[in-house]
Amino acid sequence: MTSNRIVTTLLAIMMCMGLCAQKKTLIATMYHKNQTAKVTLKSGKTVKAPNANVFLKNASLLYFQGNEVKEARMDIIDRVDFEQRSFINIENQLAYFVDSINGNSLYCVEIIDMDAFERTLKNNVNYTFIDLASDRLDTYTNDLNTEEDFVFPVVKHFYFKINDKMVDASLRDLNRVLDKQRYRLARVAASAPDFSWADAKCVKTVLEAISKPAPAKK
Repeated sequence: MTSNRIVTTLLAIMMCMGLCAQKKTLIATMYHKNQTAKVTLKSGKTVKAPNANVFLKNASLLYFQGNEVKEARMDIIDRVDFEQRSFINIENQLAYFVDSINGNSLYCVEIIDMDAFERTLKNNVNYTFIDLASDRLDTYTNDLNTEEDFVFPVVKHFYFKINDKMVDASLRDLNRVLDKQRYRLARVAASAPDFSWADAKCVKTVLEAISKPAPAKK
């Protein structure tokens, strides 16, 4: 099955489930309706995609041409601007801006947690299995699950931009770019009860900690 047919079939499945129970399902694109996007290539050229979306399988750009749906080549894209939100390309994934403090910025990539989704389906006697990991889209259905089973869990992965360097939101990676004092502040923020690197509010506390102005020299 070609990649275009994979994406088309997947979206058809998601949209069908979404119509059945919009509040209990998660369509596999960031936006329920396709939108116009301004795409800036790494070459500096800009192109307009009048019918585009963000594919949550891998945080790539989808664009629609007539009855065809295609995934854009992420290796040549620098940024994508939709009306509500702008994205930059981080490791060939579309990441949107979250916050900025004193020149340090925070970005987020949203992506479907397929492992969690498949575990939910396999834990039921009657299940539908959708394989997004391979080059083919294979769907095996015994009996339809309840509508709640088709909720797609989306995980958030964060990145810091510090001194024009993009850094994975983790203590290990922050240790490579921060001085000892600011790294200590990051560790203190990350040691808070119930802290999670997948939670925007938690990660913003780290951004705030490492972005505090340096104390004035006496």
